[in-house]
Amino acid sequence: MRQLAIIPHSEAKITLFNWNGKYLIKLEKGSFEQTYKVSELDLTSEDDIHQLLDEEFVQAAVQRFKGMQQDLQAAFDRHGI
Repeated sequence: MRQLAIIPHSEAKITLFNWNGKYLIKLEKGSFEQTYKVSELDLTSEDDIHQLLDEEFVQAAVQRFKGMQQDLQAAFDRHGI
C-alpha cells in the first residue's frame, strides 16, 4: 500500500492511499476510522479523488463519526460496561 497524500482538514485526518488497483480514502477521528475504496478505473486521475473530498462529503463523514460514537456508547450502556 502506498500513501499518496495527507489532506489537511480541521475535523478529521484524511489520508489517501493507492493499493491493488484502488484508491483508498481513509478518514480518522479519535478512535474511529472510515475507509472508502474507489477503483482506479472509475477515475481519470488522482485529482478526481481530491474533487470527491469536497466539504459536503467530509461533513457527512464527520456526522457519521458522531453516529459511530453514539452507537458504541449505546452498546456500552446496554451491557453496563
